[in-house]
Amino acid sequence: MVKEKVKVGIMGFGTVGTGTYKILTDNFEEIEKQVGAPIIVEKVLVKNLSKERDVSISEELLTINSDDILENPDIDIVVEVMGGEKPAYDYIKKALENGKHVVTANKELLAKKGDTLFKIADSKGLAIEFEASVCGGVPIIRAFKRTLCTDKVNKIMGIVNGTTNYILTKMADEGSEYNEALKEAQGNGYAETDPTADVEGYDAAYKMAILASIGFHMPVDINKVSIEGISGIDKRDIEYGKDLGWVIKLIGIAQEIDGKVEVGVSPVMLPAEHQMAKVNGVNNAVFVNSDSIGELMFYGPGAGQMPTGNSIVSDIAEIAKQLVLGNKMLSNCSFDKPKEYMEEIYASYYIRLNVINKPGVFAKIASVFGNFDVSLESVLQKKTEGDSAEIVLITSKVNGIDFRKSIESLKALDVVNEVSSVIRVEGNGND
Repeated sequence: MVKEKVKVGIMGFGTVGTGTYKILTDNFEEIEKQVGAPIIVEKVLVKNLSKERDVSISEELLTINSDDILENPDIDIVVEVMGGEKPAYDYIKKALENGKHVVTANKELLAKKGDTLFKIADSKGLAIEFEASVCGGVPIIRAFKRTLCTDKVNKIMGIVNGTTNYILTKMADEGSEYNEALKEAQGNGYAETDPTADVEGYDAAYKMAILASIGFHMPVDINKVSIEGISGIDKRDIEYGKDLGWVIKLIGIAQEIDGKVEVGVSPVMLPAEHQMAKVNGVNNAVFVNSDSIGELMFYGPGAGQMPTGNSIVSDIAEIAKQLVLGNKMLSNCSFDKPKEYMEEIYASYYIRLNVINKPGVFAKIASVFGNFDVSLESVLQKKTEGDSAEIVLITSKVNGIDFRKSIESLKALDVVNEVSSVIRVEGNGND
């Protein structure tokens, strides 16, 4: 049925929800011209009706009852900006079952339950749009679902968490310790009071699971995504990396090789000249390698009220255009059967060791690496303090099993005081 006006219900009215409302109301006439019909906010779900807000909104639009949106036959599109898995999953499922299209910014929910929700949507000819779930204002989802949908994507690399990128930038530019940079990020509102989801890599993992799923046309099991955060990064690693011409970033990597996929998030050393190494502060970037197009990079603000709100409104407008035309819609996320995950990753690594300062130490270390077929590209002794010394090594590409065994053997050596850091290396000529 062709729509002469499109009505929206917003579930959640925090930073992103209010940004969405502001754009819909402030740009009302321009959006109507683009869509071909007015988009009207019918109801907004809030936790507290009497809370003071930084946006002017009629009290009649506010509700604390979710059914005022989910059971309202006049509402065409439900916008979920609450976050978290519960109750968002139940709300979106009910919205779809009641024939409503959905726009969401919920990366955790999509990473964990997206496949189920997309199947429900497709069975009912409904759309689920989720541009704001990854990289805030950067139009990366639409690029995968439209421009890249006919191409074969080989590799995706992403700086998809602004908090960790800000912390690592501070450590690199100002020589800050990790805890100092984290405290400053919290003071500036870039990090939560409990920063675990960001600094331990979970937020980035959810986003990479979404990108991998639409990039490789497969459901991604979040439990198969390897996750390592930045809380163990020492400023010495950043300094030594800089001396070697490398920059440390928290990077999400998803790649498909010979029909098997890897999806993971970890600190990574990149060559200083790499495009991703130059992405600083709270900005996000996604680097894509595909067969037909080659290399692409998407860059911009990864969060914020208005950038994220704009991505949500663009999704609303996309659905509204189709409603005005009377077109049937799909989620555009029909996935093939699951692909196999790589059992072992071949990669290069940076290793920082604290060792006993005496002759013959390196011979013992080299012997361990030789026993497990780990080749070394460079070795540097960085500093000596009394009876101990620090050694930095960069390996060639190595099988993950062999590498882990070599590290365990190093820890058992009587000349090794500590394996202080192990960081993946990308772009060293062997990738």
